[in-house]
Amino acid sequence: MQFAVLMGFVLAAASPLLHRWFADRTSLVLALFPALLAAWLFSQAPLVVEQGTLLFEWAWVPSLGISLSFLLDGLSLLFALLITVIGTCVLVYAGSYLKGHSGLVRFHIALIAFMVSMLGLVMADGLLTLFIFWELTSVTSYLLIGFNHNDIEARKSARQGLFVTFGGGLALMAGLTLLGVASGSWSLAEIRAMEGDLREHALYTPMLLCLLLGAFTKSAQFPFHFWLPNAMAAPTPVSAYLHSATMVKAGIYLLARLHSELGGTPLWVGLLSVVGAFTMLTGAFLAIQHTNIKKLLAYSTIMALGTLTMLLGVGSEYALTAFVTFLLAHSLYKGALFMVAGILDHETGTKDVTAMGGLRPLMPVTAVIAMVAALSLAGVPPLFGFIGKELMLEAVTGAERFSLLMTLFAFVAACLTIAVAAIIALRPFFGKRHQTPRVPHEAPLGMLVGPALLAVSSLALGIVPAVLGGNALLSAAAGAVGSAPVEVTLSLWYGINVPLIMSLVSLGVGYWLFTRWDGLRARLAVLAPVMRRGPEAGYEAGLNAIVRFAEWQTRVLQNGYMRNYIMVMLLILVALIGNSILVRHSPILAFEFDVRFHEAMVVGTMAMGALFATIARSRLGAVVSVGIMGFSIALTFILFSAPDLGITQLLVETLTVILLVLVLFRLPRFSSLSTGLERVRDGAVAASVGTLMCLLILTGWSIEQFEPISTYMVENSAPLAHGRNIVNVILVDYRALDTLGEMFVLALAAVGVIAMLKLRHAGSEKGADKQSGDKSGGDKQGGARKTIDQEGITQEARHG
Repeated sequence: MQFAVLMGFVLAAASPLLHRWFADRTSLVLALFPALLAAWLFSQAPLVVEQGTLLFEWAWVPSLGISLSFLLDGLSLLFALLITVIGTCVLVYAGSYLKGHSGLVRFHIALIAFMVSMLGLVMADGLLTLFIFWELTSVTSYLLIGFNHNDIEARKSARQGLFVTFGGGLALMAGLTLLGVASGSWSLAEIRAMEGDLREHALYTPMLLCLLLGAFTKSAQFPFHFWLPNAMAAPTPVSAYLHSATMVKAGIYLLARLHSELGGTPLWVGLLSVVGAFTMLTGAFLAIQHTNIKKLLAYSTIMALGTLTMLLGVGSEYALTAFVTFLLAHSLYKGALFMVAGILDHETGTKDVTAMGGLRPLMPVTAVIAMVAALSLAGVPPLFGFIGKELMLEAVTGAERFSLLMTLFAFVAACLTIAVAAIIALRPFFGKRHQTPRVPHEAPLGMLVGPALLAVSSLALGIVPAVLGGNALLSAAAGAVGSAPVEVTLSLWYGINVPLIMSLVSLGVGYWLFTRWDGLRARLAVLAPVMRRGPEAGYEAGLNAIVRFAEWQTRVLQNGYMRNYIMVMLLILVALIGNSILVRHSPILAFEFDVRFHEAMVVGTMAMGALFATIARSRLGAVVSVGIMGFSIALTFILFSAPDLGITQLLVETLTVILLVLVLFRLPRFSSLSTGLERVRDGAVAASVGTLMCLLILTGWSIEQFEPISTYMVENSAPLAHGRNIVNVILVDYRALDTLGEMFVLALAAVGVIAMLKLRHAGSEKGADKQSGDKSGGDKQGGARKTIDQEGITQEARHG
């Protein structure tokens, strides 16, 4: 499995070469990859059902005990089959939908990379591996949503999806880290097998909140739902894949994967049940207000994602059965409907369902596919969607907590969803024929195969649901979600009960809403001002606040003045390190003043040199003062028996003083660039940094966490390195490579200094040549130009 996933990235990189070989048939060739993976996964299903879990381990960094491990159980098998089967359909569909598109190669690269990233996510056993693939899906989905990069709306929608999911990804990283710390393991299989109960751990609440935030943003739960409909700016094959079976279900997969270890607590049940139910109702309510067929499907996807989250919140055995059934049903009919939406857009030139009508005689196959898939969306027997809806209603009516709330929300959402399904299935194909931007006709075979396969599967599984119950695939998936085996038995008829009555009533109410859709939509338009102040407005306000903050900090902090940059960095350094020293270490300030007169004179000279360097009104005076301070440091080294360091300091200080003096002749005249108050401020900052350095030295002197290595150096300098000058031995033997690197740095610095001193500006040389060749009048003009240039340099130095 590791080989298949990693080779998928190689295949994505090789797709431009394949496109050169196979041209328009490249999509069909690439579709063989997920098709073969799906066949292999089907072959592993009996082993998964029999053994429960298959673990594929591959040593990644053996020395650190890190391995790339993939876990294949009922849950990951179900998701992997959806990813590969629907991925095959989407690739075949995209070959016709994007035929002749200049960006088809780029599309193939991003889609294959996304597909294998999603596969890696659902089969990852390690928490680190899971997070890496989680972020890869965010990056690749950003590329897919922004595929039409010339469209400003596509770029904006891609950024929005990236920002929201990446923000949740940061929370997920924190949650996975807390999970690893709390469990003591970074393997999902080991965490599942551990004896301790993570629900009783002190880190449970922050860990759960971080994990839920990551899952909610990825799966578009309220109030993060707004990015998903905006992602409809992507091409339809992307929408059909990302928003039916893959990306938006990544958060659902994470919640299902962690259900047995973290679920069942009041916090888990309350958050997932309430947030899921509210998301379900919000999606259905917003869907009924749109005429864009892709927006209709997008909001109904939000409804389905909320339903799945709500079922995980309920957590009963019946709810888990409803969860896996509804998950499969939604992936089948929603993938088909998105592809139908793409066919309608491709053949008519519009996405507005109110601009369509009477297309059934011209597009009979598309009409049949749309009606079958829409009936499954509406939950009409004998479609598989009906079984999923019945199980969902049974689960919420029998829930222990929030049963009344969830039942009410589920019934209202079912009514609205039936209206949406009727709009999609009936409005474009029946009624009066409308003129469309393009003359409609039946789609090519490549665009019909995928949605037809998914629609037929939804019909077949509804008529013969025992196929899934018999091979125990859904039972294995539900058992992997729960902490105990779950027996899934599906049927079209469970008898006359409350869920069946609710389904029948919702069918009638939903069709009634469909017949009055135009008037209802007009009445709901009065809510537009309220909708504009929803979560998306908060997102935009947050982005604007970030921009304003960036403008402020570039104006105040990063304002182009080097001294301002240095001051900010030093203040932050003092604040962070100073706080750590005073709070955590508390340096010992008690020490003896065993200072001799000549030592005091050297220190006093050093301090006076530093002081005069700050108040000097002449650059030459400042350089001399700095030199005095440097030479005093060299004398200090010599006094304390480090003559080699003293010689090095003398050489460096002499060279520095000479270079500074030479550079002075190329600088403009000395100008006062700061006020007295600013100089007091700079002095305070300098004093703070000096105090920090003093505290650091005292802290390092008073705290000894490890045995010093100086003893080893003293004992082994002569025997091992045959040298009694310990410092030289350290530099030449123990730290030879470090010393070599320092030599290279010094050599490069010397080359740079020589270049500054020797090379002249090309403009200055031309000016000098022109001046020497001119007559006296030209000399006057050249002299005037030189004066102006020097004045301009001086003015530039003053202002910046």
